[in-house]
Amino acid sequence: MIKKLKQRIFLIVMLSLSIVMLGIIILYAYLNYNNTISTTVSMMNRFIEPVSIRGYNEIEDYKIRSGFNIDGLYRIIIQNSNIIYTSADFNNNEIIEFTSEILKRNNENGIIDKYIYDVKIIDKIIVISLLEDVNAIFYIKVMFMVSGIIAIFSMSIIFIIAKKLSKTIVKPVEDTFEKQIQFISDASHELKTPLAIIEANSEVLQSKVGENKWINYIQNEIESMNKLINELLLLAKIENVDNIKEYTELDVSKELEIILSMFESVAYEEGVIIESDIEENIILNGNKQDLEHIVSTLTDNAIKHTKPNDKVIVILKKEKNEIVLEVKNLGEPIPEEEREKIFERFYRVDKSRNRTEKRYGLGLSIAKAIVKKYSGKIDVDYKNGFTIFRVIIPN
Repeated sequence: MIKKLKQRIFLIVMLSLSIVMLGIIILYAYLNYNNTISTTVSMMNRFIEPVSIRGYNEIEDYKIRSGFNIDGLYRIIIQNSNIIYTSADFNNNEIIEFTSEILKRNNENGIIDKYIYDVKIIDKIIVISLLEDVNAIFYIKVMFMVSGIIAIFSMSIIFIIAKKLSKTIVKPVEDTFEKQIQFISDASHELKTPLAIIEANSEVLQSKVGENKWINYIQNEIESMNKLINELLLLAKIENVDNIKEYTELDVSKELEIILSMFESVAYEEGVIIESDIEENIILNGNKQDLEHIVSTLTDNAIKHTKPNDKVIVILKKEKNEIVLEVKNLGEPIPEEEREKIFERFYRVDKSRNRTEKRYGLGLSIAKAIVKKYSGKIDVDYKNGFTIFRVIIPN
């Protein structure tokens, strides 16, 4: 949970600062580019008088009055998609290539090759002005290169800031969470001793006075409290250790068959039929107790919510690089708005029934914590009358 919170804060900070910084750099580059092009175009226009062109006879006059004696300053005039005049000393292929590319861009000005160009439409005649300005183009290239370097450097700084900031923000939450886990663990251990004393005394009392409903009530509540304490200790253990190294190669297929055989008597008492479809030789590098808890929680949950003479189906299969476990039972659907909540601690859909059956809403929460430890996911769905719990673990 803490890790996910830290990642979210890191992403938010990183994204926010990156957008601001990149926006500033892009705006700076755009304004510099635009200013350089505008300055060059203005200089071109000083030497080229924008007179009206109404025919080929006037073009020569237009050329003379337009100052084409400037080195590197050229003009191409297009009428009805045909080049009717050019002062450029290019070959025909270059002229056609330049003209085609400039018109395709549909921009008033810009850079092509080593020239800055400007496009004007005068009386339906397209006039393209070209100025060979190596210095301006070199400045623009350097400016873009520097902007890119600044962007990369800024992203590196932002990454470091986001990392440190996310750690700083999460630290109080992390400390509180660790104290909460420690409290649960300490309180659970402290409760075990008085409960053991109460249980021992109730057994002594029962041996002296015989069967007594009041003593039975006490023993039932002791059993209930023991179950709750054990679940709290397990939850504290799972959430307090990021990586448990006690992993061995498990034959999940065989382990699943053994676990299900343990539930045959429970299912028989409830009048429920357990069916299984287990693919053989599925191996997982994991912890046996983790697998037992996941399967036991889902199977027990399915049996408790299945009517007599209905069935619970357990499926184990491998799809690509994932192990898929499905436990499904016929029964009433879990409301969609409840499906995410049932994996939260102490959440119970039917509170009165769960209390009677000594269920505290920790089983699915612990199962989810174990699955996440293996970088997997667990969810619940409802299809064709079946409530389906699905566990997917990468393998």
